[in-house]
Amino acid sequence: MSNKNKLQRFAENKTFGNMFQLTYDEVKNGFELKGKWREKFFKNNNPLILELACGKGEYTVGLAERYPDKNFIGMDIKGARIWRGLVDAKEKNLNNVAFIRTRIDQIGFYFDKEEIDEIWITFPDPQPRVRDEKRRLTSPQFLERYKPLLKKDHIIHLKTDNIIFYDYTLDVIKEGGHKLLYANEDIYNSDLDNEVTQIQTFYEKIWLANGVKIKYLQFRLNKDE
Repeated sequence: MSNKNKLQRFAENKTFGNMFQLTYDEVKNGFELKGKWREKFFKNNNPLILELACGKGEYTVGLAERYPDKNFIGMDIKGARIWRGLVDAKEKNLNNVAFIRTRIDQIGFYFDKEEIDEIWITFPDPQPRVRDEKRRLTSPQFLERYKPLLKKDHIIHLKTDNIIFYDYTLDVIKEGGHKLLYANEDIYNSDLDNEVTQIQTFYEKIWLANGVKIKYLQFRLNKDE
């Protein structure tokens, strides 16, 4: 994508009422919707589901379309990609969708204790280098960031094409004493027939076309500590 097109999308993003992109100083001094997303933005008391590293927002929008009785927020640092999700949500007239442009490590500035019901992590960068382990979105460091924000009976979903990242996450779940709810190394050769297989991201379609197997995990963090 050309820089001109990116700048056009960045400008258009500012016109959407469901797009939030604040500076670090703005959020560290207190984000007005933290702890009040249901009350002040969505105007309901429905479950709140977050998609991390949402990219073009395929899951944020796809899930919102399937579950109008739930609220969905996509989070990513790439504004030009989020633009696609904003446009799709508007075209589908979805009122249960919002997007936040920020780094995932700043999640605690946007959500309060036990505010989130579910998290979807869809095809994140696997950060394959050992020195980048702490940057993996299922690393112990990131899970500790999510933990206080999640309700007790929450679910975290991971969907990935990368077997090393998949195995790494299984190890983190085991070593952290977390609860593995479901694991599948090849969801398109299984009995799954729901949003896990029916919603496909841009990159997932490319990997599937090249014969790559898609992996999926469901787990719950140990919040007893």
